[in-house]
Amino acid sequence: MENYRTRPKGSFIQQTDWDELYVLTKHWKSDLTFYKQDLHFLHKLLNKYFIWITKKENLDAVKSIGQGILEDKKTSDQLLRRVDEHITHIAQTIQDPFKHDSRLFREEHQGLEDDIAKFYKTVRENRKQVFAITEHIVDSESLEHLLES
Repeated sequence: MENYRTRPKGSFIQQTDWDELYVLTKHWKSDLTFYKQDLHFLHKLLNKYFIWITKKENLDAVKSIGQGILEDKKTSDQLLRRVDEHITHIAQTIQDPFKHDSRLFREEHQGLEDDIAKFYKTVRENRKQVFAITEHIVDSESLEHLLES
């Protein structure tokens, strides 16, 4: 399995300072925002070809992939909310390091990172499926004329 983590291996989370964790978390937010826009594009792409499909097997495949894209969009919204909360936790910890449990925060950070890495993998796989089914539909439904417009 590919590794989609954005941090160095080892005990980085336990040993790094708060500022570095803050920067890493802001990077996650930027990436998740990009993925959300990418998912919007992929959903729009599927919808563009959906109306021209005449073969049931193509229709079923597009519906299935479309459901995966919608699930990814929901997951991206949830992850963005969690990242925003996490950024708030980091800021609070930076302001008053003795008020918050560092160990719990770092566990939260690692769990969030694991969920984001899983999300990246799922979105990339769904993206491959969207492009594969789009190519298949264009070929099997004789829709080459749509690409010229």
